[in-house]
Amino acid sequence: MNDMPRELSHVDAANRPQMVDVGAKPVTRRTAQAQATVHFPADVAAQLHAAGHVTPKGAVLTVANIAGVMGAKATSQLIPLCHPLSLDRCDIVIRMEGEQALVDCTVACRGSTGVEMEALTGASIAALTIYDMCKALSHDIVIGEIRLLRKSGGKHEVDHLKATGAPSKDPVQAPRVEMVPVDAAAVDAIPARPAS
Repeated sequence: MNDMPRELSHVDAANRPQMVDVGAKPVTRRTAQAQATVHFPADVAAQLHAAGHVTPKGAVLTVANIAGVMGAKATSQLIPLCHPLSLDRCDIVIRMEGEQALVDCTVACRGSTGVEMEALTGASIAALTIYDMCKALSHDIVIGEIRLLRKSGGKHEVDHLKATGAPSKDPVQAPRVEMVPVDAAAVDAIPARPAS
């Protein structure tokens, strides 16, 4: 691990914020993968599983998937000093594991700056959307760790999966949660939280 201090590139000599000039950097294939975790109370997780991950608002995972892609594409509009990037790829994979949802966002582009903020934003927006789609069931849903898993193509390569010995497979190849047809009565049977 490199403990040498690095200069902040987003501030000028007078410590004023600035967008980094990346015009002289080489154009390379840039990729990044980030993950967010959403924790559900046990009874809410059971209700979601039983209803095929559909709530009265709609198909939770489908809506979150679309929102994650939209969030990744809108990163430069949300985070002031990010460069607008033309993304070649943005894949959101949401896996339900017990009482939690794991949201993986993988983003790629050809450019002179990386896409880690796009991957982190995509995962975050998908997680927030899951909360929004399920908040009528409980306000005890917790969005947990949001972190960069790996990035490549730039000056600094990162692979936290390799460092921890975790499987380093592309999340696109991971099993996706299947959306099963659900009887409308099953969705109607999910109790909504009383208005406070």
